[in-house]
Amino acid sequence: MDLSEKLLPAGKLAGLILLGIFPLIFFHSCTPRQGSGVEEDDQVLFVGDDIAIAETAYGKVQGFILRGIYQFRGIPYGADTGGKNRFMPPQKPEPWEDVYPAVWWGNSAPQIMEGRYDNAWASFVDHWNYDAVSEDCLKLNVWTPALADGKQRPVMVWFHGGGYTNGNAIEQDGYKGENLSRKGDIVFVSVNHRLGPIGFSDLSGVGGPEYASSGNVGALDMVAALEWVHENIAAFGGDPDNVTIMGQSGGGAKVCVLLAMPAAEGFIHKAVPLSGSTIGAIDREYSRKVGEYILKEAGLTPAEIDKLQEMPWKEYIQLANLAARKYAQEKGESGRMRGSFGPVADGVHIPEGPFFSDPAGLSSGVPMLISSTFHEWSMARNNPELEEISAEEAIKMLGEQGGFRVSLGEHAAEVYDAYAAAFPDAKPIEILTMISSNRKGVIRTASAKAGQPAPVYVAWFGWEPPLFSGRMRAFHCLDICFWYANTDLMLTHTGGGKRPRELSEKMSGALLQFMHTGDPNGGGLPQWPAYTVENGETMILNDVCEVLNDPDREARSTIPD
Repeated sequence: MDLSEKLLPAGKLAGLILLGIFPLIFFHSCTPRQGSGVEEDDQVLFVGDDIAIAETAYGKVQGFILRGIYQFRGIPYGADTGGKNRFMPPQKPEPWEDVYPAVWWGNSAPQIMEGRYDNAWASFVDHWNYDAVSEDCLKLNVWTPALADGKQRPVMVWFHGGGYTNGNAIEQDGYKGENLSRKGDIVFVSVNHRLGPIGFSDLSGVGGPEYASSGNVGALDMVAALEWVHENIAAFGGDPDNVTIMGQSGGGAKVCVLLAMPAAEGFIHKAVPLSGSTIGAIDREYSRKVGEYILKEAGLTPAEIDKLQEMPWKEYIQLANLAARKYAQEKGESGRMRGSFGPVADGVHIPEGPFFSDPAGLSSGVPMLISSTFHEWSMARNNPELEEISAEEAIKMLGEQGGFRVSLGEHAAEVYDAYAAAFPDAKPIEILTMISSNRKGVIRTASAKAGQPAPVYVAWFGWEPPLFSGRMRAFHCLDICFWYANTDLMLTHTGGGKRPRELSEKMSGALLQFMHTGDPNGGGLPQWPAYTVENGETMILNDVCEVLNDPDREARSTIPD
């Protein structure tokens, strides 16, 4: 069997059966619909004056019970971040006397919403969930099988994608925690926090000590959410000493940043970054320069900086984005991917230098499971013509247009040929997409974390949905619903049915096992060895799952850093 048969969609491999390891922990099995465990004609929603009441440090909250799972939406974990709290570290929420109605999602963080639904196909596929947007956005959601029953359930905390610019905790239906909570008897939490210029404008160089933390308040929000979990999750049936943090895309980078933050120490026990990771933050010299340009663009002196707190949030975001673009253009930074707002290596909240560089340092005892997809940046879904491009055309795109990310220039042919050799059955469009979706970031993060004592497990997701005439492939975001047992909920990603559900059973089982023990083995996948730099052990996730040793190492090495 050649490498392409192992890595590309199963096809003729579908009839093979690979034996896994007998589960060490038994989980509740899902029904054929990843369902509820209730009869079809039973009442499924319960809400009332004495139903789903939980006690938090700030007051009582009321949720509801849906299909046997308690659900609480939009619980405040911090105060309103508008006005004088803008650019400031998160404040505790004010306690309340009445029962707080935690029955609807909290506000999304300030972000530009115009055009969000303009692309009909993107809206169809991802069916984005957005509602109100405001600076009163420090809210979280909880799914749990029981309340304050003394049982210490593992806790999952989800940080959404969208870079540091867009998104919210329930942006896609695949983010929802009901099915995983039921299957694994775990508590699931998802979080909103400040984004973009509202969350990451570094004004420390122009605003003085009062604005010292301004470049990292969005990251400090995430720490505040973890602190809330630590203090309150027992009331929701969870174990504050067994918390897994997980995120995808920008959320995967957030997971890595939180592992490096001293303020989060003790709140994190396992970590799962998907399709996004980082081993460093924005350098402070750059972020402070952007802060100077923001003040200049606003026409303010340092003595007038507080006026930035009075601007409408949308006006401020537009001004700050314009200032960042001007700085990048004037200083020649535009090609270095440094113009966006994100966590800052200030040496206080986030360390300078590479994360995980100290073998005995922060988070050295936290196991990691890290994964990506084969075709993160697939472009052919809405462009059938790309299915028929030639190798020469693909090389030209890589050299002149960079496919998706950066131009490979004179290296394009060498890189293309290396991937074509590694995946001989792949079409030119597939090779182009895999190059543009290369695993350099995953391997860089896994290798850094492998220098610490806790194990690292690496996966590569290659399952392709039978939608859009087969052009979707293993695209960015597809794997989320598999990890969370939501393949029958996220139908526009999977098509639904038995085939995706079978893989989801194995992946969600492995994730639950990892949450319990820090080791994914025993959850339904084949034996999964920890990653080593020497061998690059990688679990291939597809209709047939198996471990291969760094299968794209030689091809990946041809891509310039």
